[in-house]
Amino acid sequence: MNLVILDGYTVIGTDLTWQLLRELPGMAISTYDRTGAEDVVTRCREADAVLTNKVAITEDVLRQLPRLRYIGVLATGYNVVNIPAARRRNITVTNIPAYSTASVAQSVFAHLLHVTNSVAHYVEENRRGRWTESPDFMWADTHLFELADKTLAIRGMGNIGTQVARIALAFGMRVVAVSHRPADELPEGVEKVDWEDALSQADVLSLHCPLTDETREIINHETLARMKSTAIIINTGRGPLIHEGDVAQALRENRIAAYCADVLTTEPALPDNPLLTAPRCYLTPHIAWATQEARLRLIRTATENLRAYLNGQPVNVVS
Repeated sequence: MNLVILDGYTVIGTDLTWQLLRELPGMAISTYDRTGAEDVVTRCREADAVLTNKVAITEDVLRQLPRLRYIGVLATGYNVVNIPAARRRNITVTNIPAYSTASVAQSVFAHLLHVTNSVAHYVEENRRGRWTESPDFMWADTHLFELADKTLAIRGMGNIGTQVARIALAFGMRVVAVSHRPADELPEGVEKVDWEDALSQADVLSLHCPLTDETREIINHETLARMKSTAIIINTGRGPLIHEGDVAQALRENRIAAYCADVLTTEPALPDNPLLTAPRCYLTPHIAWATQEARLRLIRTATENLRAYLNGQPVNVVS
């Protein structure tokens, strides 16, 4: 089988390899760190199987690849593949579910603790001599506060949202959730609320819902107006869940305390994105998923997905 990996660099980086895939019997693998849209057809023309992370496999691409029988998406979301077009051509498409749950939940609290405790700020200020110059045994110039007894509102109670809830409960937070799941199916200690109550009650709002027509820009000028001015918003879900201009403006006008995100509407970030210069806006470059452990889990699952397909019993099929 001829396998082409279109954009493997973000998965393997400099610390992992595709060795598990190479060990599959009869596998000839061509790997590319990155592939531009103009090169997809040329690189995949002889492929029986393709692995892609962010490279789009459109209907036009599929039309030019009659040999292709399998597409493995190296992520949980699979909107990069035209699923109806793949289905019409009897191409099996698989994804990688739940590989980064622990990593993304950890990132949520890395962002949150960055805001509450300002560790990086104080480390840097110490290097500048602020503590050594203090007339007191301590020195502080930020508002420090506990998570215990604060209300965390979560929108989306899938694997990641559920794990975030569990960690928050361990911190002693009150956790409320906006979810399609019935109240009695939520983790013990999590209260189901509607969106309006979540907005008004949240000391911290964490977004974990999929991007749909219903959830696109659910954080906007109107919903921000319903939130506490002390609220912290964390977005490790999808960039377009928020209206970036409205959030930047709310930060500048001190209508929310902070915005923390690992995702933007356009990635990599455009130089004119208003969030890049907004005060109290803390952005990481889409790395919440990218711990070594999560990437290794992804590679193992991608290998098992392909092995199962070759054995005639495909798993994690989304087509």
